[in-house]
Amino acid sequence: MKPLLEISDLHAWYGKSHVLHGVSLSLMPGETVALLGRNGVGKTTTLRSVMGLLSNLKGTILFDGRNLKGMPTHAVASLGISLVPENRGIFATLTVEENLNLAWRSSSRWSVASVWEMFPALQERRRTYAGKLSGGEQQMLAIARALMPGPRLLLLDEPTEGLAPVIVERLVATMRELKVAGLPILLVEQSLDVCRAIAERHVIIDEGCVVWSGDTQALDSAGQIVREHLTLEEA
Repeated sequence: MKPLLEISDLHAWYGKSHVLHGVSLSLMPGETVALLGRNGVGKTTTLRSVMGLLSNLKGTILFDGRNLKGMPTHAVASLGISLVPENRGIFATLTVEENLNLAWRSSSRWSVASVWEMFPALQERRRTYAGKLSGGEQQMLAIARALMPGPRLLLLDEPTEGLAPVIVERLVATMRELKVAGLPILLVEQSLDVCRAIAERHVIIDEGCVVWSGDTQALDSAGQIVREHLTLEEA
């Protein structure tokens, strides 16, 4: 089986700042891969590169065999990739329902009705302006809206950051539901517990380079790697 997403020797720049230094990773159909690392090491840049939000790149980004490098963001999205950015990117002056309807495509396997089942709290707030929602509700809306076009790959950037434990549990349950539905996910996440609960494989980035990768069992045994690259003990 071929990877759905294959990133090879990816370099990325913001202006003259060289952020990614040869990142390589892959994601198989139906798989969830967690991208781990401290703040500022290149995790979000990797997602932005896949999504066509950066133009100064070197390397290869293949999605279902097609090279995404140089492709505009709208074209990447049309191939079936949805990004939930760290800032959520919802339309604050539109209602919950308007946010969803705006993104929905008739070919999608998800509908507004299925989102109500996934996030009952959103149905209760369907006529509320998105800017009036709590942080947890806004994150639910951001994920729900990303499903509306019917993606073949979901990119999630720090979906649980700053949220109450009860909301984190709800989002973890949602991500598990999406896994059961067969939706591949590339997840940027700080919480090791969340990553262990969802991802089959984990890729650790430090200073723009992949320094370790392995499955959950291997991660549980990689105490020195975790201390060196993920915690503040040896930062």
